[in-house]
Amino acid sequence: MKDTDKRAVVTGASSGIGAASVRALVKDGWTVVALARREAKLKALADELGDKVSYVVCDITDEESTQAAVDRILEGGGVKALVNCAGAAFGKDPVATANLDDWRNMYELNVIGTLRITQKLLPALKQAPGGGTVLVISSTAGIEPYEGGAGYCASKFAEKVMARVLRLEQIGEPVRVIDIAPGMVHTDEFSLKRFGGDAAKAAAVYDGVPSPLTAEDVAECVRWALGQPDTVDIDSIVVRPRAEGSYTKVYRER
Repeated sequence: MKDTDKRAVVTGASSGIGAASVRALVKDGWTVVALARREAKLKALADELGDKVSYVVCDITDEESTQAAVDRILEGGGVKALVNCAGAAFGKDPVATANLDDWRNMYELNVIGTLRITQKLLPALKQAPGGGTVLVISSTAGIEPYEGGAGYCASKFAEKVMARVLRLEQIGEPVRVIDIAPGMVHTDEFSLKRFGGDAAKAAAVYDGVPSPLTAEDVAECVRWALGQPDTVDIDSIVVRPRAEGSYTKVYRER
């Protein structure tokens, strides 16, 4: 495959797994269009990685913003892969007292946002040489629910089901659908956002856990999965740190 054929779009690219995936793909010979809401962070990433990266400011929860971004992407050429990294958790309240807006915002971002941009880029992906790929970063929260996580788990269950059904519906078409479900990943922003900026609560999530996953660990899964032959579909990857057996079974050093 020529490098010019390896053009990927990565959402949520301003930080965490998204930014790490951009770096990993560029290192592997891809040209990447980075999407996120924060222009300053996107510009810094593009400046760091050079002419292999361009960026478009985009809020995938907004129809006009997403359509404008897709128009700009396709003006620049074809697309071989869409990496859906944009996502977040808001709050960790029990069902009985959960904030409805938190649930709504998680569903809009994690599910509807992923659906929106996937729908818009799917025709172009199927026109890529050898076929294209839709890759979704879901979560082990979409496999095993836990107390306080109902809203996030519900959105990630939905995202995983969407990916699986898309895979079934596209059988015979030149497109792969890949789901990567990370467990505990220590990034700068995920838990901090979840707890409304409470640094102590965010730090407690990882307290005593030896070597939780990093964003780079997940990005390596993205790079490897996309690097397989076009006829090989890595349907699902579940990746956790060695210290995590499940959300409720985590080894912590005291």
